[in-house]
Amino acid sequence: MTSVTSSQLPEQASEHLSPVAARMTLAALPDRIQRGLMGHAVETGYPIELVLEMAIAGFLDSECINFADCKPEYT
Repeated sequence: MTSVTSSQLPEQASEHLSPVAARMTLAALPDRIQRGLMGHAVETGYPIELVLEMAIAGFLDSECINFADCKPEYT
């Protein structure tokens, strides 16, 4: 089994999901969820990485817009 080093991982910004990571995450989700997220991205005109960020961050903190705004009470 080959281990993955940090030099092999997709580059990403420090506070935001990268487009490559977003596509990898989206591909791992069930088709129905993929369609819903992609539909929201098209409807709002937001890139899929922002839609995924908002979905995850909204789960953690209902008043945030994206990961940078997310401040869960339990941390």
